[in-house]
Parts: sequence; structure tokens; C-alpha cells
Amino acid sequence: MATTAKKAAPKAAPKAAPKAAPLKVKRDIDDSQKQKIYTIPNGGGIWFKLKQTNITVFDEETQRVRQLRYSPNEMSVWADEQGDNIIREQIVFQKKNLSVPPTKPNLAAYLDLHPDNIANGGKHFQLVNTESNAEQEVTNEFEVLDAVAMVRDKSIDELLPVALYLGINVNQKNMEIKRELLMEAKSNPKRFIKMFDNPTVKTRSTIMNAVDFQIISAEDDGLRWYDSGNLIVSTPAGQDTLDVATRFCLTDKGASVFEEIERQLSKI
Repeated sequence: MATTAKKAAPKAAPKAAPKAAPLKVKRDIDDSQKQKIYTIPNGGGIWFKLKQTNITVFDEETQRVRQLRYSPNEMSVWADEQGDNIIREQIVFQKKNLSVPPTKPNLAAYLDLHPDNIANGGKHFQLVNTESNAEQEVTNEFEVLDAVAMVRDKSIDELLPVALYLGINVNQKNMEIKRELLMEAKSNPKRFIKMFDNPTVKTRSTIMNAVDFQIISAEDDGLRWYDSGNLIVSTPAGQDTLDVATRFCLTDKGASVFEEIERQLSKI
């Protein structure tokens, strides 16, 4: 008698691993607890003592002129709010900089109000915006990484127009071309990145390529067709023919010339 085989029970789908909860970190970011740095952008030398005698400024809160005076043992920077037994202390910038810790809010307040502060129309010192500097530094680093990535990821055909525009010798091995492009990318990443979307770069490199392949010739007096010698565009005295030709080919009048140059290059 035939027996019917038992069907195996379907396997349960594996349970998805629970997603890890995002890490929560307590961050107490308080500007009052940050160190302030003041700097002298021009001059200053190794040691500079800030003027502290007979300093008067207009106090917007009281709407009157008041004497500004710094004392390390007084919380107020206004002379009329300080006691009789004040301690005076010199304010000295060393190597153009002065760091003010968060434990000296009165010194920071004094410097912020001082008439020699550039923010107040003075000419001697200013507060360094460390947050802005950090943001700019991070932005610059990312731009370098983006520029380097372009050299790494783009094909040599995509890189050659930029190399030609920068005057890099393209009659060398690809890695040598990329090495020189890397140096350009690191030295000015923002400019380097923009070159790939700049029509001037493509146009000039195409013209330079056409000169190398003897489709056109760049003479002192103008750009000419190599075979016939016919003038395409004349070069004014004191100007560079390649610059003039590039500008010309980017105009409506020169568009047909540029199309012909590209057509002849495509046949090579």
C-alpha cells in the first residue's frame, strides 16, 4: 500500500534584527563657557600693551557716555559700578594674540566694548570667530577631497581638457598627467572643480588640441585655418591669440567655426 510522504512545514521567515537605537549624547554647548581669542591683524609685534587709561564709550543701555575700566576683581567693566579698592592689571597681546578663558567674563566684556576693537570702529584688535574658522576649515578639507576624487574617478578623456587648459604636458603617461592634476586639485580645489563645468575650459582645450593636430594655427596676428591660411579671427596687439580665439568661439558668430573644428578633430 502506497504511503503519502508528509510535507515539511514551511520554515518561518527569519526575524529581522532590531535596529539599533541612535546613540544619545548629552552635549552642553554654551558660548559663555568657550575661550575667546582676540588678535591683532596688522602690526602688534611680539608684545603689545592695550591702552587702558581714560577710556570712555557710549553705553547704549543707559544712553550716556561712561568710563570703561578693567579690574580682575570687579565683575562690572564700568568705573561707576566698581568699588574703591580695585586692582589694575595690564592687558597684553603676545605674538599678536590674547586668549581670554571663560573664567574672565569681565575681561571679555571689556575687550568687546573697547574703542580699539575693530568691531567698534577701532584699528587695533578683533575677536577671532573660532566657530566660523572651524566651519571654513571643514569646508576647505571637503573641497580638497572632492577635487581629488574627481582626478581619481574621471576617465583620462574627461581630464585631458582641464589638463590642456592648465598647460600640463599631455604627451606623457596617464598617471603622470593625473599626478600633476592632483597637485592643481590640492592647491586650489574650488577652482579645479569648477573647471569641469566651465565652457571656456572646454573651448580653449579644443582649440589647443586643434592647433596640435594642425587643423588651425595660432599666429601672432590671429587664428588661421592651417591648410588654406585663411584668417578666422584677428588678434589685437598685446593680446594672446588663444585667448582671443576662445572668446570668439564662445560667441554666436564663432559657433560655426568651433563646430567645424570639432568636426575635423572627430575625424582624426
